[in-house]
Amino acid sequence: MGVAVMNGTLEKSIQLAIKHSLGEVTSGGEAKSSANFSLSLKAQLPGKGITAIYGPSGCGKTTLLRCIAGLEEVEHCQLNMSGDEIGSLPAKQRQLGYVFQENRLFPHLSVEGNLDFAYKRRFSDNGPSKQQVIDWLDIDALLERKPDQLSGGQKQRVAIARALLTAPRCLLLDEPLAGVDSQARNPILRHLETVAENLNIPMVYVSHNLDEITRLADHLIIMDQGRLVADGPLLDMLSRLDLDVTRQESAAVVLNTQIMGHDDRYSLTQLSLGLQSGDDAQLSVGRLSGEPGNAVRVRIPCRDVSIALERPSLSSILNILPGVITEIELIDGARAMIKTEVARQFILARITRKSMEHLQLETGKQVYLQIKTVALLS
Repeated sequence: MGVAVMNGTLEKSIQLAIKHSLGEVTSGGEAKSSANFSLSLKAQLPGKGITAIYGPSGCGKTTLLRCIAGLEEVEHCQLNMSGDEIGSLPAKQRQLGYVFQENRLFPHLSVEGNLDFAYKRRFSDNGPSKQQVIDWLDIDALLERKPDQLSGGQKQRVAIARALLTAPRCLLLDEPLAGVDSQARNPILRHLETVAENLNIPMVYVSHNLDEITRLADHLIIMDQGRLVADGPLLDMLSRLDLDVTRQESAAVVLNTQIMGHDDRYSLTQLSLGLQSGDDAQLSVGRLSGEPGNAVRVRIPCRDVSIALERPSLSSILNILPGVITEIELIDGARAMIKTEVARQFILARITRKSMEHLQLETGKQVYLQIKTVALLS
């Protein structure tokens, strides 16, 4: 078993070249000599922002994270972060924060006691203050409680806060929302966005939930059966028709926009997709509090986009954008994915194959996209 991370500083990137084999486990728990799973992956992670590791259950996401953290026993490991070679160090000396699926809080300590335990053992004085972390995760009202007095979502917020107070050089999160109900999930996602905005360290986020990833991530690594399928900036990856990620029922694209103005009469805000001069495509969303020029990231589900050959004159759908078809991919016998360029960004529409043939859609054809749902991300 081996892990090799090639030269690269944290400020620029984290470069991974990992090989790891797991023996087949019998019912008695003893490993056989033959291996039924191996991890082999090379990828480059940005030195800032959130990198998501995505793939089906059992593809090796958690194993990859544990290799980075030093929690897997390996024969050889090279890991260079910020110019420091830490691959030969035990996990506790790698200065990495780890948030598990289970919160693993100390049950005999209060929330504040759990935070103090981490703060007193922080790796350096370069990390955030205790009060900053409390504010980012909104846990001030929980400080006197014991873990058994917290909900699942509250426990995970405390677990994230505790990991941050160790002042890690990188924060690793292993499906932290897997055991959290849907009602508590959105607040935690908002808090993670706040953490990412305020921290100057990379975060590596493991998940098989595409909705979480499209909301949080800046960079995406896709895995399957212990292998790297593809990696790159999130916006580029979500519009690639050759990837399984665009065939999921929850498939969506993420667009960068900026606030153009507000319509106070109808309580709407206009967002421009045209981040370069000459592009004037706009979206209307519910009234935002931002100022003109502020950046806004939006998510558009593929299932909520329809296509017309002429601009509809009578429609309840406000967001109708002109675009040009750049690629068409058949999903199955009944459906097709249409990739369309709009203001130098890409929007996907999932429609029936019958509709595609009826409209005689082909690459290069100019169309109008009717967008039913625009979800604000940040």
